[in-house]
Amino acid sequence: MYYAKITLDIEFGGNDMSEKALAYLQEHRERLVSKLSDFLSIPSVSTDSAYKEDIHNAADFLVTYLKDIQFENVEKQDTAGHPIVYAEYNGAGLEAPTVLFYGHYDVQPVDPIDQWDSDPFKPEIRDGRLYARGSSDDKGQVFMHLAVFEAYMKTEGKLPLNIKVCIEGEEEIGSENLYERLQSKKEQFQADFAVISDSGMVAKNQPTILYGLKGFTGIEITVTGPDHDLHSGMYGGAVRNPIMALNHILASMKNIDEVITVDGFYDDVEPLTKEERKRMADVPSEDYVTSTGIPETVSEKGYTAQEHTMARPTFEINGMYGGYQGEGTKTIIPSSATAKITCRLVPGQDPEKIQALLEKHVQKVAPKGVTVKVKKEKLSAKAYKVEPNHPLITKAAESYTKAFGKETVFIRMGGSIPVVEWIEAIYDIPIVLLGFGTPDDRLHSPNESFPLDSFDKGMETLVYYWEKVREN
Repeated sequence: MYYAKITLDIEFGGNDMSEKALAYLQEHRERLVSKLSDFLSIPSVSTDSAYKEDIHNAADFLVTYLKDIQFENVEKQDTAGHPIVYAEYNGAGLEAPTVLFYGHYDVQPVDPIDQWDSDPFKPEIRDGRLYARGSSDDKGQVFMHLAVFEAYMKTEGKLPLNIKVCIEGEEEIGSENLYERLQSKKEQFQADFAVISDSGMVAKNQPTILYGLKGFTGIEITVTGPDHDLHSGMYGGAVRNPIMALNHILASMKNIDEVITVDGFYDDVEPLTKEERKRMADVPSEDYVTSTGIPETVSEKGYTAQEHTMARPTFEINGMYGGYQGEGTKTIIPSSATAKITCRLVPGQDPEKIQALLEKHVQKVAPKGVTVKVKKEKLSAKAYKVEPNHPLITKAAESYTKAFGKETVFIRMGGSIPVVEWIEAIYDIPIVLLGFGTPDDRLHSPNESFPLDSFDKGMETLVYYWEKVREN
């Protein structure tokens, strides 16, 4: 992971409003952790219809909480899938900025359940961590924002900013209905900037600003030959093998130097500047050999592994299947073969254009004797990048540093968060990614947890941040 240290000189002249909020959070900390545990106890697994009632229970929990802390226009908005929780606070006045806070209340399945050391929906604190499914992704981080709102409302009866809340129940299944809702209710969700806490820090207690994300898109290639599996001895030499044909296609799309060989793929790539490459070179890189178990790194010719991972596009085969998979040998020519491909994109690249280029290439190199079909994946997203010196980013970095007592680091990541690109595209507003998770949280895995240090210091960061934004 790439990061560059930013030195900050901070003089926080605390005010009565923020001091009261911080005192409230400290005084009520045990109750707030207990309330978070109640939230985590709801098995709001979005991908499994067996949990439909629990999804609604989690949404109802948020609706009740937002009403209790006197938000206005609190709604559980129905969609074609799981509901979105919406709420407003407009009491800061017309001169105050409005922030759109986004999060999600759905969680991943818990399988394999036998690898959990405690019940994933009976939260348990061990060694300073709160263990439960959703503790880090994303219920714990969502709850921190609501707890800070509560602290302000209970001590001052008002918030520093105007707030719009959007907490969805489908993030773990691709936010299937969110884009339509953000578009169709654009005026309702409109804000001056957005804040999302669905990410993490480079290390525990190391404040981190995430200022860049990759986009992504994908295709599925299916090669069909005979209408049924054939005896390889009787038909070998007369019939094209679909798996061999698929391998021919795939091998033509990226070479041994990790350079993507699809015509036009790099045409719109935003080049890395000398300054950014120098910053990357000056920072110690991840030891990929140790962290992944590989014998050595490989990367696009002309770029380091760190540059490629963080800031250059990628082409990956995520899975291939076809033919006999059982023990021993079955002498057949399979009737079909399929490959699933995804590409991580960088600023300048358009997902739909990339899909079209991939399809054109596949059809161009497809061998005779087989039928080749390309399925374009529906869920795509453009890359996102904000300048690290943007005032809203600078204030976030200052707030992090004040709370954690360490200089904030700035990173770009190879991952993607589709809602970030959607909010930017629809509303054209800055997006601040305030994540408090750690690399040890085991997201999507057994024994997911969230450090209580992050819970405490994260809420402190949010108090400082709202105050810093309010000042200007």
